[in-house]
Amino acid sequence: MDFKPHSLERGFFARPALTVARELIGKVLCRRIGREVLAEVINETEAYIGPQDLAAHGSKGRTARTEVMFGPAGNWYVYFIYGIHWMLNAVTDDIDHPAAVLIRGAGPWTGPAKLTKAMSIDKSFNTLPIAPATELWIEDRGLVIRPRHIRRTPRIGVDYAGDWAKKPYRFVVEHA
Repeated sequence: MDFKPHSLERGFFARPALTVARELIGKVLCRRIGREVLAEVINETEAYIGPQDLAAHGSKGRTARTEVMFGPAGNWYVYFIYGIHWMLNAVTDDIDHPAAVLIRGAGPWTGPAKLTKAMSIDKSFNTLPIAPATELWIEDRGLVIRPRHIRRTPRIGVDYAGDWAKKPYRFVVEHA
């Protein structure tokens, strides 16, 4: 049986952030720029699981910046940090439960800022659906990465979150 690639639909994202973060490993991040499509395998993610997660932006409540995190799932949450970098997140879970998955790496680009710069991703994608029509989407191309090649670690850069910083909510492909 041949596998036909398809873009992920909202239902894929309407699940707990930890599940989505793990299952995004091996999926393909796609970005259309003019006639070209950049497509790279996602190899690193981090989950932010809701209002109780002190590392998640949504833990501070609804603001103009975080409103997108409160749903619906399957939209992009793109924000600016340090005055120089864009961060790309997929909104997950139920409406009114502020959860998302940060795409930390895909293909040769390790680090979320390198990824967004290489793929020309900026705030213009914030709140848009994760779909080909928006020129930024994720596909399932049937690639399976074995569990033994995926390492869970604490998240990066969230030391301010106390014990929440130590939670193993980062998923990264280990090269054999």
